[in-house]
Amino acid sequence: MTVQQVIDAIIKRADIPFKLERTCDVLICGNPTMEVKGIVTSFMATVDVIRQAHKLGANMIITHEPTWFCGADDTDWLTDDPVYTEKKRLIEDTGIAIWRYHDHMHMRKPDEIYEGLDKELDWGQYARPGVEKTDKPIDFAADFGHYYDIPETTVRGLAEELKAKLGLVKTRIVGSPDMACSRVGILAGGGSLGLGDEKMPARAMGIHGIHVMVCGDVYEWTLPAYVNDAAQLGHRRALIIAGHERSEEWGMKHMAGWLRELAQAPVTFVDAKDPYIYL
Repeated sequence: MTVQQVIDAIIKRADIPFKLERTCDVLICGNPTMEVKGIVTSFMATVDVIRQAHKLGANMIITHEPTWFCGADDTDWLTDDPVYTEKKRLIEDTGIAIWRYHDHMHMRKPDEIYEGLDKELDWGQYARPGVEKTDKPIDFAADFGHYYDIPETTVRGLAEELKAKLGLVKTRIVGSPDMACSRVGILAGGGSLGLGDEKMPARAMGIHGIHVMVCGDVYEWTLPAYVNDAAQLGHRRALIIAGHERSEEWGMKHMAGWLRELAQAPVTFVDAKDPYIYL
């Protein structure tokens, strides 16, 4: 299959009922007519991921997040930047095509990032039933369905489980580590910023009685402030911040499983890894 044929097959599988007119799911670099010899899936096409893909003999990377340091992968602002020019040269020298799979991945039912996270956590049996479709306008807080009724533990115990299963080096917690909890919500990646409504995460916790929200990115004056005040007032609320990459990488890991047959080529997951060093 060619690069374009692989892309077309993935988009067809996503089964979005309409064409996305504006999307970041584009070929970032490379030749669409090139025959695919091997594919790497990863959260982000970092320099290390590109080098590993080349070492594996892959000539296509499917990345969830941007390659060029901004949401739209614009490069006009990078023309004279040495990081851009050196990374671009590396991509060209290795002959790797990079395609971004983001919007279709999140819009597919079920969302493939959360689907991979469920598999990695092995929490499928604890998931709440999905919200039935209605003709009412979408209310992301009221319709929030990414929460789980797990066996009762403490926030500390939950953090240790997440560290073990998701490879977290450290976690940040708001609230008491010793608080008992059983209803856990997850807002992976940028979802914890509210999907366009910064009030949404706090509203979702209140509406659905969520004890602990596990999140990716977060602004400290929004959900952390709400949870901090709630905890200080004696409410059963806590927050665990896992980070964007550690909360979303697993969709790309489990993508490799179904993509092998679809692409008719070797597919390898390469972990982009948490970008932070903790001192």
